[in-house]
Amino acid sequence: MRLKGKVAIVTGSSRGIGLGMVERFAEEGAHVYAGSSSNPEGVYPEGVIGVELDVTKPEHWDRVVAQALADHGRIDVLVNNAGIIVYDPVCELDMDGWNKVVAVNQTGVWLGMKAVIPEMQKQKSGSIVNVASIWGNAAVPGGHAYHATKGAVVMMSKNAAITYVGDGVRVNTLSPGFIDTPLTQSQDAEINEYVVSITPMGRAGTPREIANGALFLASDEASFMTGAELVIDGGYLAQ
Repeated sequence: MRLKGKVAIVTGSSRGIGLGMVERFAEEGAHVYAGSSSNPEGVYPEGVIGVELDVTKPEHWDRVVAQALADHGRIDVLVNNAGIIVYDPVCELDMDGWNKVVAVNQTGVWLGMKAVIPEMQKQKSGSIVNVASIWGNAAVPGGHAYHATKGAVVMMSKNAAITYVGDGVRVNTLSPGFIDTPLTQSQDAEINEYVVSITPMGRAGTPREIANGALFLASDEASFMTGAELVIDGGYLAQ
């Protein structure tokens, strides 16, 4: 029960990595608000409340934070997991596509931190886990907008970690490798096969493997970690 009694908000929770995190946190005793813009009424385990949360809308953040505070009086954990990816090259991506990726992957993380940090400052405690990607550190053809936003998440997290360390707020980054989720399953099979082929472990990761990393960062077991990047990628970045 490593999160017993703690109150957590997890974004992008309707499927894949986000759903794995929600389930794992609930197993460890957390009160979880599972944020989703596509399926807020999803089926979740006991201890999880589905909430509508479009991470690009400040009013959604205000509402979810207010609900958590009304129910429990505190917020202990935020996981900024929601994200989207496009593979259009620099010269082919239009302004709307660029703005959408930035809004979800980068601005959404900023809005989430902005919404919860004041409450964590009052408590003098809190853990924020911002989900980046191995592709915030390494490139693939066409993924420039995704690279730009995930690289930004890493640096935003380091900045917030240093800025709020005196308030008891820890901010870390979790960077998954290629994970078998509905998102990756919807991609071109050739892309998936290529990434798996150059992953030293020779397979895709699972949502639960990433959720275990998020659980560690969220828990008091990571009490001496802030501004760090936890990479779970089957050896991809070691090459």
